[in-house]
Amino acid sequence: MSQRRPMGALETAVLEHVWASPHGLTPRQVLDALEGDLAYTTVMTIMNRLWTKGVLEREREGRAFRYAPVFSESELVAGRMAKALEVASDREATLSRFVRELTNEDEALLRSLLRKEG
Repeated sequence: MSQRRPMGALETAVLEHVWASPHGLTPRQVLDALEGDLAYTTVMTIMNRLWTKGVLEREREGRAFRYAPVFSESELVAGRMAKALEVASDREATLSRFVRELTNEDEALLRSLLRKEG
């Protein structure tokens, strides 16, 4: 029996390949780039779900679709971080906990960015 990858990990792997291609990719191209014994329909379903979520856009190409990212990786991750903060009942505690979890390098980078933006 083959080891199954968690669905979030598969979405991330698909996105990594699509982000790396300036003109987008078809499900077949993503399948060929991924390691493992995935079915074409699995990759097609993941890409369709990412399109439904608004993460990918698509354009018909023959019988398939070519998918391209709507957001860069940094835009997508920053948006997810902002949404996570929106649902926190105690924003100060949440931000404080986030900062405590940062590496020294990330903390220094955050401080530098705050100085630039402030």
